Amino acid sequence: MTLREPICAIATPPGKGAIGVVRLSGEGALEVASRVWRGKDPRGLGGGRFTLGEVVDPETGEVLDQALLLVFRAPRSYTGEDACEFQTHGSPAVLRRVLEALVKAGARLAGPGEFTFRAYMNGKLDLAQAEAVLALVEAEGDLARRQALRSLEGGFSRRIAALEDRLLSLLAHIQALLDYPEEGVEPLEARRVIGEVLKEVEALLAQARSSRLAQRGARLALIGAPNAGKSSLLNALLGYERALVSPIPGTTRDYLEAPLELFGIPLLAVDTAGIRDTSDPLERAGVERALRIAQEADLVLYVADRSAPKPSPPPLPPRSLKVATKADLPPLWEDPGFIPVSSVTGEGLERLKEAIREVLLGKEEGEYLLSERQLEALHRARERLREALCLPEDLMGMALEEALRALASLRGRREVSEEVVARIFERFCVGK
Repeated sequence: MTLREPICAIATPPGKGAIGVVRLSGEGALEVASRVWRGKDPRGLGGGRFTLGEVVDPETGEVLDQALLLVFRAPRSYTGEDACEFQTHGSPAVLRRVLEALVKAGARLAGPGEFTFRAYMNGKLDLAQAEAVLALVEAEGDLARRQALRSLEGGFSRRIAALEDRLLSLLAHIQALLDYPEEGVEPLEARRVIGEVLKEVEALLAQARSSRLAQRGARLALIGAPNAGKSSLLNALLGYERALVSPIPGTTRDYLEAPLELFGIPLLAVDTAGIRDTSDPLERAGVERALRIAQEADLVLYVADRSAPKPSPPPLPPRSLKVATKADLPPLWEDPGFIPVSSVTGEGLERLKEAIREVLLGKEEGEYLLSERQLEALHRARERLREALCLPEDLMGMALEEALRALASLRGRREVSEEVVARIFERFCVGK
């Protein structure tokens, strides 16, 4: 296996579709394409040009499908190599035969993430951008999409590069002071510079929770007494009727889950059984499960009926919001710690959604989608910078060099082992 031989893979998801795409990239890719193509010779096409023709079996001449062929010329391609895409009908049978034809014509099947790996090795992407490609492919909510796209466009890499430049300049200055004290080199405010870089690193680390929520989503539990309006509130948040609503207390005996997205965060909302003392063993099991779900949730909405006598809430986890439902009815109590909401009129729903966003994300949503590897490197950089602040200037150098190595590894510039790189790309799908 080399990094130059032509590789091919199906780039569209499994299953039937209107369009299917097979990618081909590498040295001699257009020669391979010409062996399976009946139409304009792809070797004579410029980059960014496409043509209509037929894909054929190179051994038998059998027509496999009518397709569009799109050509990319090195270095102006995703991989940085000569490449092309066959845009066929989206039948699994068609795509499979086109792939087989390319292998017969001299290409080999690509490994997971090999197209993006070649883009990284050819300098089209740095390691942070390559990880952003995977994050963008896997994004389930709009927040993850926005954050991953910023990293893919180079925002995160540029921010890290600026920090690297500051540390490099500081290291050079410290070395000059140590090596040539007689030259009268002007002293630099090393601790101020380190403090500013440290502040930037800590600001990036503060986005860890936002990154985890954007990637994994969050679990939102609704708990409260029977007939408190939990199911109605769930339906109001969803915008459609998912839970059965009844004036009879105890309608929900178990729990009910429904996915929704708020502020770009994929949430799984869980409507639980009403919490009350009961001798019914089935209902009691539902109450115990509701309390357990609340303890495991990322956020709890404690729901109480404002038109009924005020209940005493059970012990609530730190990430909780209190909601007073049925705000369209005359109230029997008022409490500023509760957010009044009407599931009938929609009153208070936007305020509740904003409160959910603030509890989950804080004041800001986070700029970038950070992987566990990136967070670990930022943690290492932070510890070394903190160490450097506690040292005299003539001993700062080693700690600063370690911090610089940690930051540089984010972009794949220094000391990123082959094992780490392989682990990043093995998570990609075959066609990316």
